Amino acid sequence: MKEVIIYTDGACSGNPGDGGWGAILFYGAVSKEISGGCKDTTNNKMELTAVIEGLKRLKEPCRVKVYSDSAYVVNAFLQDWISGWNKRGWRNVKNTELWHELIALTEIHNITFYKVKGHSDNEYNNRCDELARGEIKKLS
Repeated sequence: MKEVIIYTDGACSGNPGDGGWGAILFYGAVSKEISGGCKDTTNNKMELTAVIEGLKRLKEPCRVKVYSDSAYVVNAFLQDWISGWNKRGWRNVKNTELWHELIALTEIHNITFYKVKGHSDNEYNNRCDELARGEIKKLS
């Protein structure tokens, strides 16, 4: 099984407001940057979208390490919030359709989530932030 590393970040100017997301995929010595944005969104939607879009670029099942500064995304898996949301029928959970899309992708790939400190010395997280903010500027 191929091993891929994905760094992701989402950003929003206002919350809600114009938003952007960025991701960098690494497979061996090859890397690929992707990004996108949309109007009238939230930071959490952009964080989720960054991970989803990164995973959607994979052409076959992979072993994936996802690095994100979003406690919202990472803790949903590391602290198993998703089981509780399932038990409660997803009541009072925002971004349900994005969560379902991400969960479906986790069933294809063997994914491990890692929390990184945002806006610190992690060059790839910082680059993802630049990509996300660049998308916000395009919307202005």
